[in-house]
Amino acid sequence: MSSFAKPFEAREIKKTSLPQFNVGDTVDVGVRIKEGDKERVQLFSGIVVSRRGGGLRETFAVRRIVDGEGVERTFPLHSPNVVSIEVKRAGKVRRAKLFYLRKRVGKAQRVEEKLNAEHLGKVDESRVKKLTAEEAEQVAKEEAAAKEKQAQASRAKREAKAKAKAEAAAKAAAKAGAGEAKK
Repeated sequence: MSSFAKPFEAREIKKTSLPQFNVGDTVDVGVRIKEGDKERVQLFSGIVVSRRGGGLRETFAVRRIVDGEGVERTFPLHSPNVVSIEVKRAGKVRRAKLFYLRKRVGKAQRVEEKLNAEHLGKVDESRVKKLTAEEAEQVAKEEAAAKEKQAQASRAKREAKAKAKAEAAAKAAAKAGAGEAKK
């Protein structure tokens, strides 16, 4: 990604309290599912097989076995449909991608647990935005200006609506007066 696009992309990232997780970890991913007008969160539990991309486009793939059949899902890390990510256990692996698990069956598919994992239960600090005092002040000014602009727009809209309503009432009164004058 170019250095030009990084600040624009960083502004769009809304999730900052993501847990630290690596390839090989067993995770529970809470996925928002809409069925008609109902909405619910469904858990997808499995082993993280890969992580790829960076910034706003970062994705991770989770693999699990359902009824003896391997199921893999790729989730965008910053998607609003990914409600939660919870790390259940850390895996001891020496690869960046665990695609070799696709060929394995039964107990051979297991990943050894890493007992001294330091990242369990921690928030990924690299994603937390650290603003200096000047940046925080600038952000506050921009937010206040945006709120003021929005308030002015809604005020103008209300005034235009009231003016149109008054003109319609005057027109209706004039029309009613002209109708009575003819009789």
